[in-house]
Amino acid sequence: MRVEYIGDATLYLGDCLDILPTLGKVDAVVTDPPYPNGEGYFLNSVYTARQVLKQIDCDIALIFWSEIEKPETNMPLVAVHIWHRTNVNGKIYEPIYHFAKDGIKRRSMIKDHAAVFYGVGPGCNEFAGHPTQKPVALMQWCLGLIPKALTILDPFMGSGTTGVACAELGRKFIGIEIEEKYFDIACKRIEIAYSQPRLFDEPKQVYKQATLV
Repeated sequence: MRVEYIGDATLYLGDCLDILPTLGKVDAVVTDPPYPNGEGYFLNSVYTARQVLKQIDCDIALIFWSEIEKPETNMPLVAVHIWHRTNVNGKIYEPIYHFAKDGIKRRSMIKDHAAVFYGVGPGCNEFAGHPTQKPVALMQWCLGLIPKALTILDPFMGSGTTGVACAELGRKFIGIEIEEKYFDIACKRIEIAYSQPRLFDEPKQVYKQATLV
């Protein structure tokens, strides 16, 4: 295991199944874990993701997952938000499952934003080498759904977008990533984010309500 401390971020290189028990209870989780998908991305890690989500101890969680099933956690589902990927043909919507221990239902919302890809066009300027990388603005939007005082954990950190969003908004962050090449990318991105002027003002939520079937 390797640990890096960058600003208010603590980053772990290792298996989250081994690291999570050492952290104890965390405040909140914002994560895009490996989930069942038709593109074949990280399918060998879906089982681990299922086990992690079942045992995470926190008060609130925002989890990207498949539209054909919801992830299992030990908390009530209080909303399902939708990321509308404005530059994608085919699967243009991706759900974000919102869980909270208080069980209070929230408004389900839609966030319009371009997906991140390798190449040219909207969103491509952010691409850092991870095949399922999320836009920073999208993760900042997710953070706006969580009280500011809470530390954010991402047990499947990937290229570190959640950590970058936390750095730009003055949030405390804990990230875990098992693949060293993505861990190193995350460290560099988060370090750069901390070297820039802080934003601190979180994006205002636009209440474009989702219709859930």
